[in-house]
Amino acid sequence: MDTDHLTDIWGRVFGTQPAPSIWLVIVTAVLALGAVVPHTAWRLSRNAVTIAHEGGHGLIALLTGRRLDGIRLHSDTSGLTVSRGKPTGLGMVLTAAAGYIAPSLLGLAGAALLAAGHITALLWGATALLLAMLIMIRNAYGVLTVVLSGAAFLLVSWLTTADVQAAFAYAVVWFLLLGGVRPPFEVQGKRRQGGAVDSDPDQLARLTHVPAAVWLGLFHVVTLCSLIGGGRWMLGL
Repeated sequence: MDTDHLTDIWGRVFGTQPAPSIWLVIVTAVLALGAVVPHTAWRLSRNAVTIAHEGGHGLIALLTGRRLDGIRLHSDTSGLTVSRGKPTGLGMVLTAAAGYIAPSLLGLAGAALLAAGHITALLWGATALLLAMLIMIRNAYGVLTVVLSGAAFLLVSWLTTADVQAAFAYAVVWFLLLGGVRPPFEVQGKRRQGGAVDSDPDQLARLTHVPAAVWLGLFHVVTLCSLIGGGRWMLGL
C-alpha cells in the first residue's frame, strides 16, 4: 500500500465532513424515537443498548485493574459481564455503576464528534470498539449480535455516500441518547414490583451502603443530561 493511499485513508477517516441539514438531524431523531418508545420495536432495538451497557461494565473493569473474564448477551436483551478482582472498593463500585450510564455517555461522545464534523471517525471508532468487545464475548448469540452490529458500521463507513453515513451516524447517536434514558426507568419499575433484586443499583447499595434509589437518581440525572446536552450539540443550539 503506497503512501498516497494511506494518506487518503487517514484523511477520509480523521478529516471532517460537512454538517447535514437540520431536517436530516430531526428526521433521524424521530426515527430513533420510534425505535425506543414502542414496546415492540424496543424489544429488538434494546439489544444495541445492552451491548453498550455490558461494554461499559467491561471497559471500566479493565480500566480499574480488574480481570475481565467475559461478556454474555442474551436474546431477551439481558446481559452479564463477569470480572475478577477485589469484591469491594472503588474499582468494583465504578464497574457496577458504569452499565446504565454507558449508552448515554457513548451517545454524548458521539454527539461531540458529530458536532465537530467527524462523522466517518465516529463510524470507524464504533467499529473498533465492537471489534474489541467481540474478543470478550462468551456466547453464540452475543457473537452474532456484535458481529452484525460491527458489520453494519463498517459497511456504511466504507461503501456508502456521505449523506448515508451522516444519516446512519446521527440515527445511532440519537438512539443511544434516547435509548439510554429508558433502562433506568425500567429497572425502577421492576424494583417497585419486587423484582430486579440483584440489579446494578441494588449491588451498588450493598457495596456503598448508599440506597439504591440514590443510585437510580444518579442514573436518571446522567442519562437525561446527556440527552439534553447531546441533543443541543447535534441540533446546533
